[in-house]
Amino acid sequence: MVEGGAVALVWVIATVLASGFQVARNGLQRSLMPQTGPWGATLVRFLFGLPFSGLLAASFIVAMPWVQPAFGLRFWAMAMLGGASQLLATAALLVAMRRAGFAVGTALQQSSIPLAALVGLVVFHDQLRPLAWLGVALTSIALALLTWPRQATGPQPRTGALFGLVSGLAFGFSLNAFRVAAHALAPAHPIYGAVVSLCVVQAMQSLVLGTILVIWRPKVIAAVLASAGQSWGAGFCGALASTGWFIAVALAPAARVRAVGVIEAPMAAFAGHRLFHERLHWLQWIAGGAVAAGVLLTALG
Repeated sequence: MVEGGAVALVWVIATVLASGFQVARNGLQRSLMPQTGPWGATLVRFLFGLPFSGLLAASFIVAMPWVQPAFGLRFWAMAMLGGASQLLATAALLVAMRRAGFAVGTALQQSSIPLAALVGLVVFHDQLRPLAWLGVALTSIALALLTWPRQATGPQPRTGALFGLVSGLAFGFSLNAFRVAAHALAPAHPIYGAVVSLCVVQAMQSLVLGTILVIWRPKVIAAVLASAGQSWGAGFCGALASTGWFIAVALAPAARVRAVGVIEAPMAAFAGHRLFHERLHWLQWIAGGAVAAGVLLTALG
């Protein structure tokens, strides 16, 4: 895929902004965990983000009335696959952050980089150049070091590492599925397709997860509603983060987007230090440098 300079600039900027808002959303969601639990905090992301993503989608629809979105079988299949994978990924990430620490949990979730590349190749036939694969391999090795729970800040680092990897795999599936969904919805207008797809996906996620919790965990719903004041902030940051991710993967392969998105790891380390008084082990700092090198190779590839 040959990208123009303007397109590359848009997806890189969208990715960086998405990473920053995602760190903010993760921090706000984690603060809700004692009251709502992981599934309640996951619902907050979608339910309280839906009004914002809906407003953005409506703006695109009004501003571009000539676009005729194709709500076909391919779109719905990819939207449902991506939505379900993202639900699982978000809940697993929150558990990982609680058990292994905020920064470490976020870093482990970066396993979506190599996993997104593999899923994109095997399932969605998205190709990367050799240099990008070298970057993926280097990043994978660095992430393996980060998964080693030596002097981790959380109370259950080993299970936290496992949940972090599950989160990465699920995010790898969701990003690739969202990329296909956006192109299926509006092939000639990928940003339009990304924004409208996001609104549809968040509506489905809110409905499905909300219904499940109403039936089996009504106390979680009560806790979410009781925490509405905090939840709006998490929903707002989540909507902006998701918008950035959707736009970026509509314009570039998911593995390259996630590689640039690893910038959230140092952001999370800073946030974890300032907000949760967490410290990182020296091995994790070394692995972080290797991750940065892998990111550079993947992005250039």
